[in-house]
Amino acid sequence: MIDLKAFFHMSYGLYLISSRDGDAVAGCTVNTLSQVTAEPVRMTVAVNKDNVTAQVIRRSGLFTGVALAQSAGMELIGAFGFHSSRDYDKFGAFRTAEDENGVPYVAEQTVARFSCKVIDEVDLGTHILFVGEVLSAERLSDEEPMTYAYYHKVKNGVTPPKASTYQPEAGVKKGFRCTVCGYILEADTLPADFICPICRQGADKFVPLGG
Repeated sequence: MIDLKAFFHMSYGLYLISSRDGDAVAGCTVNTLSQVTAEPVRMTVAVNKDNVTAQVIRRSGLFTGVALAQSAGMELIGAFGFHSSRDYDKFGAFRTAEDENGVPYVAEQTVARFSCKVIDEVDLGTHILFVGEVLSAERLSDEEPMTYAYYHKVKNGVTPPKASTYQPEAGVKKGFRCTVCGYILEADTLPADFICPICRQGADKFVPLGG
């Protein structure tokens, strides 16, 4: 027997992963970035195969991760977690910079940056685990980093469907999802004046479940 709720007691950080291959730029929110060795310094990150970010990383052989600050807004988390790089500019609304490899990253509401070169990858079924050699790293602020637990318990965030730790909402069949923060409203209809209780966005930011 596997109690899925047991996984909620594991500790994670919350990160934005980005990559660039020519004109193709992509990024996504993950909780799977981790340092695995100290010398040489290497990190791993698991990214869903269906994410544009995974495809761009495979082509470029590069990825950059930034650790989110505890104060990071739901608009930033939602932009990278609940939209697709295929048809949405995730970077446009935020202050960004580029590392020495030309990979863009969000330079606000973040506490540290890690730029990596892919040296190996492992097929995990739904996800690809990229093993990266760290080329450079820097602190971006002295704020506290956000943990996955803080995101859920304090910010009332939800997990994107393509995330490694996603668990379907049991019993939720009809409703609407906020494209900014992922909040789910269980209802047959969406009131025109509805305001998301988490990120305070209006009804125009909601889409039907499954849409």
